[in-house]
Amino acid sequence: MSEHITSVETIDVRFPTSRHRDGSDAMNPFPDYSAAYVILRTSAGAEGHGLVFTVGRGTEIQIRALRSLAPMLEGQPVDALVADPGALARRLVGDSQIRWLGPEKGVVHMAAGGLVNAVWDLAARRADKPLWKLLADLTPEQLVAQVDFRYLRDALTEDEALALLRAAVDGRADRERRLLAEGFPAYTTTPGWLGYDDDKLARLCTEAVAAGFRLIKLKVGGDLADDVRRLGIARRAVGPDVRIAVDANQVWGVPEAIRWMRELAPFDPYWIEEPTSPDDILGHAAVRSAVAPTKVATGEHGHNAVMFKQLLQAGAVDVVQIDACRVAGVNENLAILLLAAKFGVPVCPHAGGVGLCELVQHLAMFDFVALTGSTTDRAIEYVDHLHEHFADPVRIRDGRYLAPRSPGMSAEILAPSLADYRFPDGPRWTVATTGAALT
Repeated sequence: MSEHITSVETIDVRFPTSRHRDGSDAMNPFPDYSAAYVILRTSAGAEGHGLVFTVGRGTEIQIRALRSLAPMLEGQPVDALVADPGALARRLVGDSQIRWLGPEKGVVHMAAGGLVNAVWDLAARRADKPLWKLLADLTPEQLVAQVDFRYLRDALTEDEALALLRAAVDGRADRERRLLAEGFPAYTTTPGWLGYDDDKLARLCTEAVAAGFRLIKLKVGGDLADDVRRLGIARRAVGPDVRIAVDANQVWGVPEAIRWMRELAPFDPYWIEEPTSPDDILGHAAVRSAVAPTKVATGEHGHNAVMFKQLLQAGAVDVVQIDACRVAGVNENLAILLLAAKFGVPVCPHAGGVGLCELVQHLAMFDFVALTGSTTDRAIEYVDHLHEHFADPVRIRDGRYLAPRSPGMSAEILAPSLADYRFPDGPRWTVATTGAALT
């Protein structure tokens, strides 16, 4: 019998980041960075790893969604899965009964993405390539075949996508050499969590600039006077030439976002991220018009490619922020990258959390090598948390991501970490805890 998927293992793994306010913002004051983790196992002993990022309670719901979709993979021939992950993505997203719970959004859509990403990880491992390289080596025709254009053709057709990819074929090899030699620009949110005190904010801002970052991001939206004070501290620490972005994490309505950002304008914010509900296309457009030249960035909570299509069609966004775990995996993110390229809007991926840096770097690097060929005004978010738990952690040098060289999507969490932080029975959770708890 040919190699096939023998099991889909799911693990609820949570890290108590709330104890030190790591990840804290106006909407999420005490997050515990967590993952609904999945391991595909094959009859030949191979594995594919994927995850869905969460922030604590609710991870168990995400696990149940993964388990509901898992039978669509069990017993499937590996050769067919890795040859065409797009076919699997369409099956997972299109299951009529599960789809009813979305459709194409929320917990079930994220579960589909976790499984699709695990298949891409398996495919890259079998090809002995990092995922960015596997994608960049595909032909334009192969890449376009991985995208579902059903709801996108009014903004991007297959022929237009092919033209974008074919135009980038010349120069791929040179860009790959540049990527391997120089890496990809990063920006950091490490200094900016809302729960950090002023001294820690100033120290981390200074350290970020010394480490080579030319863009840092601060969380805002808790209290206006606090935000004015904190941006003043950050601007004095980094000087006038380092960009400072701010992120409201959806806490404002449209009028409040406009009013608040006008108060922060003297500190020259580069962008305002998620100024209002992530579903409010016209609201983002109104904010963008009112706060220019400050840019508007959003996308980490965009349900699907249709949301990105509308943001771009409405002129509502200056910076597209893809997320490796929010939409239905690599295939839908390919669609979003193509849409952004068609509209000429730069992509600065959302990262941080558990594994988001590890996963999304592959998509940005593919975009540079095989689609846009540009790093201008593009950077991948970097947060210095939890990388030590990964078999192939991100590597940062002089404010840039170094390209992964190991096969796969860099999603594998080390077995001891899975055992220690498994919820609720791992030793890190069965001992007494302090601070905000998950239970």
